[in-house]
Amino acid sequence: MKILIIGAGGTIGKLLVAHLSEKHEVISAGRKSGDVRVDISSAASIENMFRQSENIDACICVAGESYAGELLSLTQAQLNAGITNKLLGQINLVRIGQHYLNDEGSFTLTSGKMGDKPAKHTAGKAFVNGGINSFVKAAAMEMERDIRVNAVSPAKVTDIAVTELVAAYLKSVEDPLNGEIIKIGY
Repeated sequence: MKILIIGAGGTIGKLLVAHLSEKHEVISAGRKSGDVRVDISSAASIENMFRQSENIDACICVAGESYAGELLSLTQAQLNAGITNKLLGQINLVRIGQHYLNDEGSFTLTSGKMGDKPAKHTAGKAFVNGGINSFVKAAAMEMERDIRVNAVSPAKVTDIAVTELVAAYLKSVEDPLNGEIIKIGY
């Protein structure tokens, strides 16, 4: 299977590249490193990445940032960063990428625990992660050519065993799941 991993230079991305490349062909993508460069906050950059990456069976996104901080000091710019980068970035990966993925391919997005179990000072993360989860459930009903879309929703990565983290992403890619939110570490 040919798997495109966006955010391959990050904490989760490095783990996925190391483990998935043992039995799959992996293409790494990131803003500053990787086989292909991409800025997921730009639809044009996403389009360019998919044009450079042919015959993709699965696309995993572990990129995107959102803001954590107290609600009283949360600014429009901080909210927009999470919307543009993590939420719309991942939505655009599916919206644009569905035209490039192979039949029966899959998208695996990354949300996070705060979408289901927010804590104090996480409103900026909670709505972005919840939005990703809602998008996955809705988009899964409309995907054509048997393309699937799921999300992995991890708790704090340092609290999750590497094998459990990798297994969650593999489950999304290799199992016939569609529209599922795979929760790990909580």
